[in-house]
Amino acid sequence: MDVTVQIPDDLASRMGSAGDLSRRALEALAAEEYKRSRITKPDLRRLLGFETGDQIDQFLKEHEVFEDYTLEDLEREREGLRRLGL
Repeated sequence: MDVTVQIPDDLASRMGSAGDLSRRALEALAAEEYKRSRITKPDLRRLLGFETGDQIDQFLKEHEVFEDYTLEDLEREREGLRRLGL
């Protein structure tokens, strides 16, 4: 699917080149959809053409998208490490 966004020329010229602006718009949409749990990490990989999980993690960090990490998650991990003797 192609999506077209209308931006006044004077604003678009200040915002960047067409290719750069298109990519930034796609990334902003992808980050927002991931935040809202509408797409997954595999979806991000496919949508943005990433090859590794590290690229996805870096993308999320750059867009200030942080996964929820609760005290219960920490305790579960600590218990798992205890069981492993670490």
